[in-house]
Amino acid sequence: MPDPPRLSTEQERLLEKGLEEFNSGLFFECHDTLEELWMGTRGPARDFFQGLIQIAVGFYHLNQWNLRGAKSQLEKGLRKLEAYPECYAGVDVGPIRSEVRGWLNRVRRNRLEGAATRPQWRFAPRDRKS
Repeated sequence: MPDPPRLSTEQERLLEKGLEEFNSGLFFECHDTLEELWMGTRGPARDFFQGLIQIAVGFYHLNQWNLRGAKSQLEKGLRKLEAYPECYAGVDVGPIRSEVRGWLNRVRRNRLEGAATRPQWRFAPRDRKS
């Protein structure tokens, strides 16, 4: 398992902003914010943040009804997140992976029922924070 990153105050701010944007359905903005975080990150956390970025882009494609793009980005992001524990960088990763798997199944079957409900990213409870 990758060691948890030590984030600066600015990196924590960017991560929090990215989660808020994702949860508000601002997937393109989330991508931009997390990319800023990703560019300044080295080590194992870099792939983690790239996975979150790819998932945000996947949901951006879903909003545009670009199922091929959504499938590709969600698969890439999920593959990256599979290497991380249930909680990483303070993020509750397990539910993200589970929700992405569900969305991938919908996309693969071309059945987007429930498409109005997007997943929510959360910070893990304090006692589980990495």
